Amino acid sequence: MRYLPQTKKNREAMLEKIGVNSVDDLFKDVPKKAFVKGQVDLPEHMSELQVERTLGNYANQNRPAISGPFFLGAGVYHHHIPSTVDYIIQRSEFLTAYTPYQPEIAQGTLQMIYEYQTMIAQLTGQDIANASLYDGATATAEAVLMAMRLTKRSKVVLATSLNPQYKDVLDTYMWVTENAGYVDDVSEDVAAVIVQTPDFHGNVHGLDEWRKKCDETGAKLIVVVTEILSLGLCPAPTQADIVCGEGQSIGLPMSYGGPHLGFFACREEYLRQIPGRLCGETVDADGKRAFVLTLSTREQHIRREKATSNICTNQGLCALAFTVHMSLLGEDGFKTLSQINHAQAGKLADALAKIDGVKIETENFFNEFVVSLPKDAQEICDALAEKNITAGLVVGEKDLLVAATEMTTESDIEAFASALKDALA
Repeated sequence: MRYLPQTKKNREAMLEKIGVNSVDDLFKDVPKKAFVKGQVDLPEHMSELQVERTLGNYANQNRPAISGPFFLGAGVYHHHIPSTVDYIIQRSEFLTAYTPYQPEIAQGTLQMIYEYQTMIAQLTGQDIANASLYDGATATAEAVLMAMRLTKRSKVVLATSLNPQYKDVLDTYMWVTENAGYVDDVSEDVAAVIVQTPDFHGNVHGLDEWRKKCDETGAKLIVVVTEILSLGLCPAPTQADIVCGEGQSIGLPMSYGGPHLGFFACREEYLRQIPGRLCGETVDADGKRAFVLTLSTREQHIRREKATSNICTNQGLCALAFTVHMSLLGEDGFKTLSQINHAQAGKLADALAKIDGVKIETENFFNEFVVSLPKDAQEICDALAEKNITAGLVVGEKDLLVAATEMTTESDIEAFASALKDALA
């Protein structure tokens, strides 16, 4: 964002215009304990050159995933992105476009959104998909709120291990929702059953049993997918009422956790309860194919009491990157890429299982699984990091969550297995 310097006179004029005496008045609702007393732990004033050097030194402390064997997943995955994706999304007609309110000058953007929705609907086996949300966590929270609106209920069952970060975001939404809470069993007061598959520990789950329980009680079945590439190998979750999750694996870098791409799809009967917006196909005055924003249920566009959500940041560029990458892959390419991911994960599991004391805890997995170690997992991770190997995520005292993708080479697996064997000796 461009730096906009203001004179003291300009600041005083702006404060007077909005009716406050000082900048401090703008923060009167922030709790006193949230403010830092004295100076913050930051360097003193520097020249532009000094700032660039200082920030450069900070940046050089980071280790990119491409610099060595990398097995970290847990909801954000290291995948290859074709150079074509970056080239297309940086074209000015896409990069500078914002919300396409004027269809007569935004047909390209609108068509892209329409194609994105179509791809998501096909992947998830659902009737319709919206024009993207922030990320998988907020998509999950919005799915729960939608289920509550549909059922007029407020309880939720977490049927499988949900990504902890998704759970944190959902907790925040639940905290401000009247009577909302979690329960263990599916009953008449349950609005939604959440099944993450593959779950946080990599287990792939069937849905038929949960579908039956939801049908018996009137609850909605929400399926969460944090690794969208798994849909190229696992059956589409057609049994679900709502399918949501993270689309980062296709077209988007890890980027320290964002910006990413939350996808959201559901049955057509729930059309008017979808959060965000929906792009549709029509014909113009000349009878030619055209695209428009068919539905927008945000507070900014309709009466607040009729809105489904005020989730509103435009994720169009991320959706575009996803759409471009998917177009390059095609159906066969997407399936092949999924098969490669699963195959590499299988090779990794086989290599690690040969090490004395190591056990693969996840029985059925796509490209991620839990490894049980005979020693402290964090100590092992630290030891491997010294050898430039990112071993995975510690999920228990002796448990490690590891992932493999098409970026994982045979030499990466050999290096990981060898280093782990040495660390456990």
